Amino acid sequence: MAIAKKIADFKSQSSWIRKMFEDGIRLKNLYGAENVFDFSLGNPNLDPPEKFKKLLIETAHDEKAGVHGYMPNAGLPETREAIASFLNMKQEVNLAWQYIVMTCGAGGALNVVFKTLLDPGDEVVIPTPFFVEYRFYVDNFNAVPKLVRVKKDFSLDIGAIQSAINEKTKIILINSPNNPTGKVYDHESIEALSSMLVKIEKKTGRSIYIVSDEPYREIVYDGKTVPSILKAYRNSIIATSYSKSISVPGERIGYIAVNPGASDSDEIIDGLSLCTRILGFVNAPAMMQRIITGLQGVQVNIGEYQRKRDLLCEGLACIGYEVEKPEGAFYLFLKSPLKNDIDFVKALQEKNILTVPGSGFEGPGYIRLAYCVDDSTIINSMNGFEEVFKKHANTCATV
Repeated sequence: MAIAKKIADFKSQSSWIRKMFEDGIRLKNLYGAENVFDFSLGNPNLDPPEKFKKLLIETAHDEKAGVHGYMPNAGLPETREAIASFLNMKQEVNLAWQYIVMTCGAGGALNVVFKTLLDPGDEVVIPTPFFVEYRFYVDNFNAVPKLVRVKKDFSLDIGAIQSAINEKTKIILINSPNNPTGKVYDHESIEALSSMLVKIEKKTGRSIYIVSDEPYREIVYDGKTVPSILKAYRNSIIATSYSKSISVPGERIGYIAVNPGASDSDEIIDGLSLCTRILGFVNAPAMMQRIITGLQGVQVNIGEYQRKRDLLCEGLACIGYEVEKPEGAFYLFLKSPLKNDIDFVKALQEKNILTVPGSGFEGPGYIRLAYCVDDSTIINSMNGFEEVFKKHANTCATV
């Protein structure tokens, strides 16, 4: 076998998201793109803001010497300063620019954080359902994912998290708004999580870090807000990106923000800079750093995603599906009318509707639909959703 055995095993477990996306390409070639309704991939369909395009052109024409050269591994000081200033205003914290590290997206940020903090055998507690790549990211550093269920409404189960903590626990990894559920963890949940961890630290003398993955922070609806983990808990770190908020997922630009009050925060920053280099990222893309320096607080029209959410949810509810509107992100975690969510995904695929089974996110009994799609995809898929629902209406599952 040419590839490592572990990677061969991972291939067999690998992301349903990519599998369905690739199936979509095949079906579109067979039936035409207009006849395939692809809800598989969270690939934003809104154009980046006009200001992004303007700054992209200006940056491309910048002829200053060294504009495309190496920089500090942690990123351009002016970019880090702009981000720190925005965080201080938006989240009511006091963060110096030195506590920002620029990264190749949120995925790059998480890998750099894990490389910095985790020893082999350390455990990362992850509420489920969860973004499927987390398991692989943790394994990259010979650490162990410890999965805990959330409550029925997808909110954090603080008791379950506490029960999962032991002497090997190093990180609690949260994602809000959540992929795949769209749940926003409210202030009460974050305060309860923080309070519980503070008590454990006082009792044991061990620091447990909350790492908050926040690429969907700006995509919230109905007046919801995402609490500041930096404000709520001392040993906190944010990993995030601009992929979703300004619709540039292919540009791979994000950052890490370390709470300056965290245990050994200066040592952590030094470690993050080193790990950015030795993981092979070296630094985040120079042009994108310069562009996002001038884009703090700029985002796509979130109202468009809310409108698409409502269009999808109301259409499915009218058919008879059990629908809980997501509070953020652009995913609907829909209860399956079949006990086996993979069977439901296959039934929809027969109608050229592409979704992802919840079991791929450790959320069996549900499917995930990414509604960052054209309105026509939502509207024209409804006949297929209705046909599948009517066919299986008598076998509705209780999850």
